[in-house]
Order: sequence, then structure tokens, then C-alpha cells
Amino acid sequence: MSRFSTSRSKTYIVEHLDPELGPWSALEYLAIAKESEENGAIFCLSSVAKDLTVPQQIQNVESTVIETRSVEELYGKDKSHICLLDPAATNELSPDDGTQFDIFLFGGILGDDPPRDRTSELRKKGFHSRRLGPVQMTTDTAVRVTRTIVQQKVFLADIIFIDNPELRIDQHESTEMPFRYMADEKGLPIMPDVGFPVLLQGPFE
Repeated sequence: MSRFSTSRSKTYIVEHLDPELGPWSALEYLAIAKESEENGAIFCLSSVAKDLTVPQQIQNVESTVIETRSVEELYGKDKSHICLLDPAATNELSPDDGTQFDIFLFGGILGDDPPRDRTSELRKKGFHSRRLGPVQMTTDTAVRVTRTIVQQKVFLADIIFIDNPELRIDQHESTEMPFRYMADEKGLPIMPDVGFPVLLQGPFE
């Protein structure tokens, strides 16, 4: 288990709660994997079905762990250092939680519209919990916000968000993304690379 967490690193676990992995979710997971490695953290995708093939791009990220075991199997005996990000939690995540917790747990896939409360399956397991505000986020956004708070010590209230951004497809057509996103330095929503073409048409290969 040493690969999952060390005294100097954080681990972000997404408990994959679907038997399949769609192209958009795969792009979100790839974004989480790359950004986690860039920030000295570990990304673990747990509860992956044994017959599910995770795209090689995700597997190739050195700090990424693909697990068929559930988080309960991995950490059932000691949950004290794990924080579940739960929209139903009472307290907001704060920079101080980066000192208390080493592992941050997410119920994937979070970005359902309307929300299906997938986190409820983990809520029953007795983890400490925090929330990231009242608005639904995509999974990669939830991990990005958590990392910004616990590693960069930025308060949730100081993070700039864009809600329900409208993406222009062409001159005559646009689509609304019904989620909350972090804004980049140009004030644009941060989304997975090449996410828009995949959203419109293609499989993730």
C-alpha cells in the first residue's frame, strides 16, 4: 500500500461505480491522472471491473494506480485519514483538511445530470466527509478543486467558478454543460484536453 500515500503526497481515489467507462469519463480520468502527477500526488481508480479495459493513456501515467478492489477493501480497517467528498456533508472542505487527511475519495461518475447521488454508496461506509459547495461538478473538477484547497491552501470561497458554460459548436449551434467548472487565468472553464470533440462525436481510443 506504500504506493498509495506517503508523508509528502496526497492520494485522490475515484471509486468507479459503473461497469463501463465512456469516452468523456475516460478523458476526465486522464486529466485527473496527469494533473495529480504534475502536483506530486497519486491518482487511484478503484473498483474497476476485471473485464473493463482502462485506456492505455491513463495506465501510462506513472503515479496512477488501477485497482479492481474497492476502497472498502483497501482501507476498511483504517478510515481515519480518508475524506469522502460528499455533497450531503455538513462542513465545507478547507485548507486545514490537507493536514488532517492524506486520501480524498470521490464517487465516480459525479457528473450526472440530473445528479444520481452516487456518493450515497460510499456514504454508508463511515468515512469522514466534506463538501465542495452546493453545485454539481464533474469528477475532474471535484478533484481539481480539492487539490487546490488541500495542496495549494486556497479557500473554496476564493476559487473562481463558471456554472453551466455554453460551448459553441459552430456558427449556429451551441450546447450547455450543466455543471460547475473552475475558471482558468483567461476566465474560461477548465475541461479535459480535446474534450469538446469527444463530447460531440467520438470514442476515446
